[in-house]
Amino acid sequence: VWDMDAIAVRELDFSYGSSRILKKIDLTVPEGRFAVLLGENGAGKSTFLKLLLGELPIGGGEGKILLFGRDIRQFKSWQELSCVPQSGMASYQNFPASAEEVVQANLYARIGRFRFAGKKEKEQVRQALIQVGMEDFAKRLIGRLSGGQQQRILLARALVNRPRLLILDEPSSGMDEKSTEHFYRLLKHINQKDNVTILMVTHDRKRLEPFADDIWLLEEGTMELVKTRERQEENRDGDI
Repeated sequence: VWDMDAIAVRELDFSYGSSRILKKIDLTVPEGRFAVLLGENGAGKSTFLKLLLGELPIGGGEGKILLFGRDIRQFKSWQELSCVPQSGMASYQNFPASAEEVVQANLYARIGRFRFAGKKEKEQVRQALIQVGMEDFAKRLIGRLSGGQQQRILLARALVNRPRLLILDEPSSGMDEKSTEHFYRLLKHINQKDNVTILMVTHDRKRLEPFADDIWLLEEGTMELVKTRERQEENRDGDI
């Protein structure tokens, strides 16, 4: 039962020095939704993401960010959300780590960096790899995988902590058409079957349209909801 917003942004303003990046923006992602945030380079998407992930402080009275109903300034449950960063694979490209080691690395915050993963952790890693269809590649070196496969390993890494909210930043850059389609289908499956709320930042509106519940557009510092599934279905019913 969904009765809460995973993300609620209200009247958010943000400036770097004298240049205003975000202008009183509002955005809501109810739990259980697959939301997409579009915007050209320089529109303020990266700044917005950093604010959302607590990497930039939102300052005094410049609006609000609530995560699962809690003000981000007091928010402590960061394990409830997970992020797949842009070009996150770059740091592993020439690193002699296996797929399962990359996924397991995300558990260290919980098990302690110098402790070995026990049975429970190994099982969590296995489940995350199964979730993204990569269990057969567990022992494969990360640098030997294709772009699409690497992206799925990064997704497994984000899912291993069983987050309620998954944020992805341009996850399909560098992936071919077929891998991208496969990846979006996989995300939709995780959203619906595993009850994970998703917010994806991307340029790729055309291919994501069939999968998204809500599409937001950030343009010159202002935010607008440009599509919701319900509104689209109402319009379609009206055409009959």
